[in-house]
Amino acid sequence: MASKFHRGAAAYTQKGQRYIVDDVEEGTVYCSTESGAETEFPETGLLTETEWAARLDGKKGLIYARLKQGRLYTTPPAKVDRAAAEQMLAKVERLKPGMLDFTAFTVASRSLAETGDADQAAELSIAKCREIFDAAKPELRASLLAAIIDAPPAALVGAGRLGDNLMRAMLDKGMIEHAAAFEQFSQRRRD
Repeated sequence: MASKFHRGAAAYTQKGQRYIVDDVEEGTVYCSTESGAETEFPETGLLTETEWAARLDGKKGLIYARLKQGRLYTTPPAKVDRAAAEQMLAKVERLKPGMLDFTAFTVASRSLAETGDADQAAELSIAKCREIFDAAKPELRASLLAAIIDAPPAALVGAGRLGDNLMRAMLDKGMIEHAAAFEQFSQRRRD
C-alpha cells in the first residue's frame, strides 16, 4: 500500500512536533529535525501537513466556543442601566475607534491566559473576538471595558450621558498603561 508520506515532506506528531521525511519503509517513517536529529515513527502516528492544518483549524473553532463560556463572559455584569450602557458603548465607538475591538481582543487574551492557552492569543481573529463581545449583554460589555480602563462600571456608564470631552478624558486616562499595547494592536490586520 502506498504511503501518504514522501521524501522531503513535512510530518507532524500528535503534539505538533515537525519533522522532515527522509524515507518510508513498510509502515515506518524515518524522519529528521531541522537540526539534523534522526528518528522514526510508525506511519499511523504521524500527520501530513494537510491533516495538521485541518486539526489546527478545528482547534481554533473550539477556542472561540470556550471564550464564550469562559469566566469573563459568564460573570454577572455590574448593576448598570442597559440603555445607558448601550449609549456609552456607542459613544466610545464614535470617540475612540478601535477601542471596543481592543477590549474584545484583550478580554479574549486574558481568558486564554486563565485557561493556560496564552500562547494561542497571537492567533486570535479580532473580528471573531468582536463578534463574541458584541453578542454579550450591554451591561457586561460595559463592565469589561471598565475593567480594561480601571474605572468603576457605574461611573463609566454615567459618563456616557455627559459630554464627549469627559468620556474622551476617561478613556485616555484609563488607557495610559495600555498605550503601547493599543498602538501595537492598531497595527494588526482585522481578520
